[in-house]
Amino acid sequence: ESDSEQLLRAVAGRSLLEPEVEALLVEELPELGGCWRQAAQLAYLQERLLLTAAVGNAPPAAHGARARQLPAGAGVMMRAAAKLPHVLRRGAVARRAVSRCLRCGSVPTGRTACAACGLMGCAYCEACLALGRSRACALLLRSAALPAMRCTAALDPAGAAGRWGLSPAQAGAAGAALGFLAEARKRSASTCPERFLLWAVTGAGKTEMIFPLLEAVLAAGGRALVATPRRDVVLELAPRLAQAFPAEVLAVLYGGSADRWVSGRLTLATTHQLLRFHQGYDLVIIDELDAYPYHNDPMLVYAAEQACKVDGSFIYLSATPPQEMQRLVRLGKLPHARVPVRFHGHPLPIPQHLSIPSVLTCLKRGSLPRSLIQNLQKSLERKAQIFLFVSRIAHIEGLLILLRRSFPGVVIEGTSSKDSFRAEKVTAFRNRIISLLVTTTILERGVTVPR
Repeated sequence: ESDSEQLLRAVAGRSLLEPEVEALLVEELPELGGCWRQAAQLAYLQERLLLTAAVGNAPPAAHGARARQLPAGAGVMMRAAAKLPHVLRRGAVARRAVSRCLRCGSVPTGRTACAACGLMGCAYCEACLALGRSRACALLLRSAALPAMRCTAALDPAGAAGRWGLSPAQAGAAGAALGFLAEARKRSASTCPERFLLWAVTGAGKTEMIFPLLEAVLAAGGRALVATPRRDVVLELAPRLAQAFPAEVLAVLYGGSADRWVSGRLTLATTHQLLRFHQGYDLVIIDELDAYPYHNDPMLVYAAEQACKVDGSFIYLSATPPQEMQRLVRLGKLPHARVPVRFHGHPLPIPQHLSIPSVLTCLKRGSLPRSLIQNLQKSLERKAQIFLFVSRIAHIEGLLILLRRSFPGVVIEGTSSKDSFRAEKVTAFRNRIISLLVTTTILERGVTVPR
């Protein structure tokens, strides 16, 4: 296998800055360490790899003979950082036409003196800075898109109920989504992936409904991505997907994940990780699309769209889709399936409103309202697991003191996004070692806990 073929296989479906490419090769293909740039040039000339400045003009739509020049800033970038051969540098143009970050789609808002290119005002993107600095003189490698795999599978409701344990409502919704996957290529006349909404109430079993969809895409030889806004939901879904698809290599991606360079046909990731992918998936499933931080974040919406092949498909999962999406459903402009019941048939619980002083007032007084204590006691007496949500991380420690004083025989813990032991505490809570967990809304969605 040639060097260029090995490189293409390593970066397939990815969008990576030069330091990320080098980190990937150190772990996966150390033998390419000294010659990967020549391999990248050959793949670029073969129109199988996109090489651009990370911040600059949008790349040309076609990679034809007239378009084999790198975009704005690429010449300076290559000489200062990558030192690619002369063929790639020759056609580069001036960097004045910087317009946006090609990794996240944001308008670059920062400028700084740059040791790589020598400019005093090198543009960089602050929006995706947490994933590495995307600069006007930085090299961005993206694999060229391949056509999406056609999915023609049909769902047998009885078979789905047996194989995946689906209820009739779940099987009907999954069947409608499979029909969408089979017909999407015929309907598509735009440059965006086709979209379908699975609108299902909380507890309807949305995760189980996507299993037949993933199975159909993987059986057709395609690649599938399941994305959710939060790390905790990724950790919740990972063992369920691994159990459902034991023959597949499952890449589980979130900040600090050990699977950073794992390449598989099935990927589970937080939405921020989608910034590292480019048109690599036939099916992209966005779970909890109305949840923070995905909701109302153009950067993450852009990243999700870039991760899907142009002729691929999107499946949105939500119990409470945004108003605009609901409007499109009403107008018949968004294919969808609705599941208004939970899989076990029990009705949705109706919340009860309990009026108490503010948390801050309780902390200042050093006591909890009697009504809150009585309601918590009722749940503890029936051996229930209790989430107690607060709006501010700063309130957790004070509440723990008051709760432990009120319930001395109960194991009570607190956690938040800043807690390095969050995963261990959630596991202990799920295993009923912890009975009451004080937490922020980081755990409000997608977490399944017995009792």
